[in-house]
Amino acid sequence: MFKKILHKVLPGRAAKTRAHKQTVPFGEHGIRADMLSFAAEKVVRRLHHEGFEAYVVGGAVRDLLLGIEPKDFDVATNATPEEVRKVFRRSRIIGRRFQIVHVMIGPETIEVTTFRGGGKVQQNEQGRIMKDNTYGSMEEDAMRRDFTCNALYYDPMRQQIIDFHQGVAAIRARKLVMIGNPAERYQEDPVRVLRAVRLSGKLGFEVDAATAEPIPHYAGRLKQEPVARLFDEIMKLLFSGHSRECLQQLNKLGIECGIHPLFDALQNTGNQGADMVSLALKNTDERLRADKSVSVGFVLAAILWPQLNAHWLRNSAAGQKSAAAMNSAIADLRDEIEKGWGVPQRFAATMREIWVLQPQFANRKGARPHRLLVQPRFRAAYDFLVLRAQLGEVDEALAQWWTVFQHANDDKRHEMSMSSSGGSGAHYADSPDEEVKEDKPKRKRKRRPRKRKPPSAVAE
Repeated sequence: MFKKILHKVLPGRAAKTRAHKQTVPFGEHGIRADMLSFAAEKVVRRLHHEGFEAYVVGGAVRDLLLGIEPKDFDVATNATPEEVRKVFRRSRIIGRRFQIVHVMIGPETIEVTTFRGGGKVQQNEQGRIMKDNTYGSMEEDAMRRDFTCNALYYDPMRQQIIDFHQGVAAIRARKLVMIGNPAERYQEDPVRVLRAVRLSGKLGFEVDAATAEPIPHYAGRLKQEPVARLFDEIMKLLFSGHSRECLQQLNKLGIECGIHPLFDALQNTGNQGADMVSLALKNTDERLRADKSVSVGFVLAAILWPQLNAHWLRNSAAGQKSAAAMNSAIADLRDEIEKGWGVPQRFAATMREIWVLQPQFANRKGARPHRLLVQPRFRAAYDFLVLRAQLGEVDEALAQWWTVFQHANDDKRHEMSMSSSGGSGAHYADSPDEEVKEDKPKRKRKRRPRKRKPPSAVAE
């Protein structure tokens, strides 16, 4: 009776989801122990041998149920971080808000977390969890996880899954369901909004109605998150292998612009240069799905190109030469990119090097193309030029010239660079508003005749 009255007085606060432990046997899930990585299985078995509980948990179990090969494996245990540290010599404790242990087994790193408890946590005025080092049972730990599909615990010894929130059923229904009261969970950690976007886009899951409803209201709180943490979550979205599907979810779930400049660049699909963004993300998704390497700096350079190109055009229109206009454009954006947006300097440096080389591709005569070819970022800058050529920003003949030049032998390169037409027979604008003039033979400078010194006096 009292609970009913309390619910009427506080209608916005839903009752906590009760956990109902289910054990899913091997015959119903089909996950074998040998599907785990060697390191993950070794960590679990070693903790069991030392008398602790230990399970593979979270995304790895979810992916195995979906027939996807996990990228990494996490382990949950009732051992404290200090106890885990004693068991594994090659390990270190990290984290402030909630301590975890990184255990290194060969080249692989396994993230080991202690079961989180349901006790009181330290929150700020907005309700965001700031410190959470309370430990508890596996059931309490499952309650603290975000989505039901991530609250699955796999025991490789018994080859069974422990499921407290019907996560297996949600995966089979391809639904993303928040554990507990969604509004409260987003309030505790607004970054869960981006995780909902990423998981639903990556896995092709439909976001449960109750899980989706509070997202537009709490998305604005992402602006208050540290820019470095926000940038990390955006990178996970961009390099999920399904970035375009994730962007569609941003719009579908009602997340407006203004959260982060990178999101603004991604969501503004109607302005100049948006095709560059789409093409870059398409290529990135395809490479990641084919298990090929990608360059973070290159992708960011493509995403932010529309903004930089606008500065470049404006500087060129003001009378600056192409290279100088580009350098000024980069300087205009540099402080915003590296400080206000949370982009690490190593990525920002790659972006700058790709951008600054773009005007240099117009110089195809003499020694300049040879010097450009040996630049450390030539290949990335060339790939960027090819993207621009595909979009009609530059003449395709220019990109073709550089394709031939970089693969030619020394004699052919010398011939191409000495040719009056640059080797392609096509003119190329060095900047968006100026044309390249044909090189004229340089006039020889006339030397002034040297004055002869008067003959020195003969010594008497």
